[in-house]
Amino acid sequence: MQASNSPTLIPMPSWLTIPYLPLNGGTLAALVWGGLYVLLEPVAGTALALLCLGGAAGGNYALEQYDAAFVTKIAIGVHVVCWILQFIGHGKFEGRAPALLDNLFQAIFLAPLFVWLELLFMLGYRPELQARVEKDVQQEIAKYRQSKAKAAAKNGKAE
Repeated sequence: MQASNSPTLIPMPSWLTIPYLPLNGGTLAALVWGGLYVLLEPVAGTALALLCLGGAAGGNYALEQYDAAFVTKIAIGVHVVCWILQFIGHGKFEGRAPALLDNLFQAIFLAPLFVWLELLFMLGYRPELQARVEKDVQQEIAKYRQSKAKAAAKNGKAE
């Protein structure tokens, strides 16, 4: 939402302008994220790119129709609550900190695609890809647990 508060960065002719998608920071961010997702997984990425653009359009609409300061406060509040819930969820269900602490790029750019793919996998999307991803995830979990056990042994702690 903060990026959507930016002015139009690249003015476009009216015939080329899409309603509520001026080329401001929010729209450009949606295009960058969406483009990355399409490159990584064309079908699921295209659907997620459309959701990103829809979110940008919704944010631009809200900023145009309502008090921008109020909309921004709501967006920041939702953002903060979501981050808190992510930390709680990771601690409770995974027993570890979110990837944000390991790899900022992965947390910001790739985690949304991962969550989107998890949802699509539940709906039966590309079972062969799901099997490959699940195998890789299990290997990473095993590596994490092994490194945690080594660190605990080194520090003289048992788990």
